[in-house]
Amino acid sequence: MDKIAFGTDGWRATLDVFTDERVRIVGEAVATYLEEEGYTDPVIIGYDARETSPGFAESLAEIMAGHGFDVLLPERDCPTPVIAYAIVNRGLSCALMVTASHNPPEYNGVKFIPEDGAPALPERTEKIVDNLAEPDLLPEEEWGEITEIDPIPDHADHATDLVGADLSDLTIVYDALHGSGRGVTDALLESAGAEVITRRCTQDPDFGGGEPEPSPSNLQPLADAVEEHDADLGIANDGDADRIAITTPDRGYLDENLFFAAVYDYLLETDSGPAVRSVSTTFLIDRIAEANGEEVVEVPVGFKWVGKAMGDSDALIGGEESGGFSIRGHIREKDGVLMALLAGAVTAAKPLDDRVDALLEEHGEIHASKRSVDCPDSEKERVLEDLEDHIPESVAGSAVANTVTLDGFKLLLEDGSWLLIRPSGTEPKLRVYGEAGSDERLQTLLDEGVDLVEPLV
Repeated sequence: MDKIAFGTDGWRATLDVFTDERVRIVGEAVATYLEEEGYTDPVIIGYDARETSPGFAESLAEIMAGHGFDVLLPERDCPTPVIAYAIVNRGLSCALMVTASHNPPEYNGVKFIPEDGAPALPERTEKIVDNLAEPDLLPEEEWGEITEIDPIPDHADHATDLVGADLSDLTIVYDALHGSGRGVTDALLESAGAEVITRRCTQDPDFGGGEPEPSPSNLQPLADAVEEHDADLGIANDGDADRIAITTPDRGYLDENLFFAAVYDYLLETDSGPAVRSVSTTFLIDRIAEANGEEVVEVPVGFKWVGKAMGDSDALIGGEESGGFSIRGHIREKDGVLMALLAGAVTAAKPLDDRVDALLEEHGEIHASKRSVDCPDSEKERVLEDLEDHIPESVAGSAVANTVTLDGFKLLLEDGSWLLIRPSGTEPKLRVYGEAGSDERLQTLLDEGVDLVEPLV
């Protein structure tokens, strides 16, 4: 049987592997880690809208209580950021979140979130993996208490205070994709005064026959609904509502890079500070920062690195091209619920399409995308070593000015475009990213990137 391995965002697997027995082993490892490190405060166990998630959460609660920890268990499925905020707000030792995020219903997962509410760094998750073992619980009379709570209102109050949005003039279409944002994100937007029209806001463990991934193809119905209702904005979350996707009246699906740029531009109108972005995220952020006398911190892909850099640099905002963002004053964990409220605030100040148009007029067009090349996990390291010996002097007719090796190989070209080749952290694939000033040039870059790496696999 496949081993339990913590990847980019905890352990995630199909249900033939992700069993109750193995979930309890993970719980045992976390409890042992907490004991070794001297943690004694309660823990919270959250779970998403999948059919199997409440049962797994109860098993984890039993293991943690069986080690003497008091356990808080939400009354309903909750967004991951709501659970992460509860750790800091209530002074807890950690959280375990049962979720497979955007994966299809045949998956589940468990994520460890430490006491600061930010994603766990490898030095912590490696210690947990080293502790994987069969449960060894205290006598029942020594168990901690399991208490049901509702952590949603505290998160909503904090988000409202932090963003300070008046959305009373906005009509917003919200699409929960049948995930845990339903009744949470839409309620937060309504509390700020918006008229909210909901889509896919019923609980469906099968996610309507698809997966709760807010991709362009999944969100065409949301874009259509924005047009149908003459709405100002469309907002969607993934399955555990830690990511956000946007549709606008003019553009339909709004590239997450452009949304990032618009939010940073908005925040800089009343505040200052650097931005943190992953290596795969647009240079438009850098252009906005430079125009405002600010800096940008570039980090490897993975919000754990974004969150760490946000703390180190006191960043105003941090984000990734995959739709994960957070801001100063909040937990350093991506939060699609908070960002929905902030998206409303940005739109209330100036329509998103108008703001994006102005940014592109000032800083130049950007077109960004990515492709995937199949590559077994066992071959990724070897392919990257071979790639180091095959870095070209030019790509698509433009000289390579510099090569960044923060995460794979990012080729910075003299014309301002770039090409990135890095291993996926979640699939047996290599990712080929690119950014250029036109879609035609972008496709040429991606073609050459795929041609560069495919012979090495």
